[in-house]
Amino acid sequence: MEKEATKMMNGGVESKSRKGLPDFLGSVNLKYVKLGYIYLLSLSHSICFFLPPLVLLFIFVSRFFPLLAYPLSIFLLLLVYHFLTPSSVFLLDFSCYRPPDHFKPGHKVNLRDGREEAAMVIFGAIDELLAATKINVKHIKILVLNCGVLNTTPSLSAMVINHYKLRHNTESYNLGGMGCGAGIIAIDLAKDLLNAHQGSYALVVSTEIVSFTWYSGNDVTLLPPNCSFRMGAAAIMLSSRRIDRWRSKYQLMQLVRTHKGMDDTSYKSMELREDREGKQGLYVSRDVMEVARGALKANITTLGRLEPCFEHICVLASSKKVLDEIQKDLKLTEENMEASRRTLERFGNTSSSSTWYELAYLEHRAKIKRGDKVWQIGFGSGFKCNSVVWKALKDIDPPRHNNPWNL
Repeated sequence: MEKEATKMMNGGVESKSRKGLPDFLGSVNLKYVKLGYIYLLSLSHSICFFLPPLVLLFIFVSRFFPLLAYPLSIFLLLLVYHFLTPSSVFLLDFSCYRPPDHFKPGHKVNLRDGREEAAMVIFGAIDELLAATKINVKHIKILVLNCGVLNTTPSLSAMVINHYKLRHNTESYNLGGMGCGAGIIAIDLAKDLLNAHQGSYALVVSTEIVSFTWYSGNDVTLLPPNCSFRMGAAAIMLSSRRIDRWRSKYQLMQLVRTHKGMDDTSYKSMELREDREGKQGLYVSRDVMEVARGALKANITTLGRLEPCFEHICVLASSKKVLDEIQKDLKLTEENMEASRRTLERFGNTSSSSTWYELAYLEHRAKIKRGDKVWQIGFGSGFKCNSVVWKALKDIDPPRHNNPWNL
């Protein structure tokens, strides 16, 4: 995060033009500049190519033809809106990024949008999982669903039970407010429940509903997450039935959870907050990288005594900067980071489901062989660092279906 050096005065930017230069800031209606800036954060690479000339055109017209500045700003925003809302954005092919309503001027986050997005990504992931495993939903004993921001009544886990008509004694858990590291926490809970209920199936669903992480205000400290968080979900079936070993892909070897919430800096490094206008957004502090580094070190210290060797690593694909720092700190190779970087490039930050997209990438590239160990690392607010280690029970052939990388 860059330090704010710009002075704020009456809700706008204090403009000081040098002698001989036009006062560009003073001649531009900052209301439309701010609105345009919010939209431009989410532009595709193709439209970004045209930004410099468009910006210069807008400044020129604002300075010398001020009466045309307003209609030009509307035209540019409509042009951006056209590029940002392709007709295929709602396809259930895991290449969707954000709901198109986010880019409509004046759109307000509402519960209906959140529920619709949740149903789309969650049911899509579960449908594909059930088709691949051929498991009858009536045999599912345990359901664990995690979603950080959207917590409704009835819960999202209850929504799943209602949609699939799971049995009345299903043990259902809905984890909320635990951030991007909650996916591994959900696995940990499901593991403990399977130990208590031998011979059972546990369905784990990890997602984040980005309709409720989108920030539509003007506080620059709350805007960065808009650039990274994207739609996504993953569904995982765990079994404690011995008979399922022959067809299982992986065996859970170790799981280590580290929580740094007792430290105030760590606790406040990521939080959902409101700006002066009451608009909600996700705040990420400048200290978050140091906080993550300390949590990771503590986690590895424990994990290292249990599992000294891994063939594959899936680091939560939160941002390029975070991946660069982790690669440098752990002295990882480009091959080690390949799955994380490709996932970030193609799908963005899908929060707690990110490490599953990365595992799917490794399967798609036929990189996982029998006996290989896969290390998944997740970070989340609080602050948490969680690790889980899986051992491949067989060579994993590239799936012909049910893999987002096939699309």
